[in-house]
Amino acid sequence: MSAASRDRPDPAADRLLVARLSGIAQRHARWGAMDEAQKAEGAAALREVAGDRPDLLAQVAGIMLGTAEGKGPEYQARGQAVGELCRLAGADQEVIAGWIEVGRERRAATRHPPPPPGTLRGTSRS
Repeated sequence: MSAASRDRPDPAADRLLVARLSGIAQRHARWGAMDEAQKAEGAAALREVAGDRPDLLAQVAGIMLGTAEGKGPEYQARGQAVGELCRLAGADQEVIAGWIEVGRERRAATRHPPPPPGTLRGTSRS
């Protein structure tokens, strides 16, 4: 294994870590109502799992903030709470905005219904 390949993050491991961080953040964020002790506890849990990956904390924050836009106030409050916890845990502030845009794109993609069965190339039912 070369030194360059050891320094490069493993995309599969990153996806698993993002999923874990997202779960931790959502569990601690509840639906947005957190006191200072709960914020500190949630941020500490995120820091412990994220280690030296502020980029992944930014990803979790941005995607949650972006997907929450346009939903009901309870989802927006939860998105804001997740964003706050990730920032407190050390999320990379410079990349959160880019991830918010990714979250918006994902939200928009879920608004389009899937095509009817058999209309995609190679899926005809004969």
